[in-house]
Amino acid sequence: MAANTIDMKVFTELQAAAGADFVKELVETFLEEVPVMLETLRTALAAGDANGFRRSAHSLKTNGLTFGAVALGAQARELELTGLEQLGAGAAAAIDRLQQSCEQAAVDLRELCHE
Repeated sequence: MAANTIDMKVFTELQAAAGADFVKELVETFLEEVPVMLETLRTALAAGDANGFRRSAHSLKTNGLTFGAVALGAQARELELTGLEQLGAGAAAAIDRLQQSCEQAAVDLRELCHE
């Protein structure tokens, strides 16, 4: 159920402020961009690009929290704050966990937009 991964207060406030149809468009755009943002994280990891890594994590965090995807936001925030240098060998696994949260948030956001 979407309420498990999406903060319904945040989501409904966004719908009230922007309109349900516009939020649906925003969600669709976000979901199209998520794979690109995750790939950018992986590319930054492979290149050792700490700044690119932080920027990508920040973008995922901000976008996820906009829709109330709190687990996604928290994981992306952790990557952003911890940074590539401190994550070391655990960075790839952290990105994999973030991807799983993104996938669950995508399912839940689609469900909420089509209710």
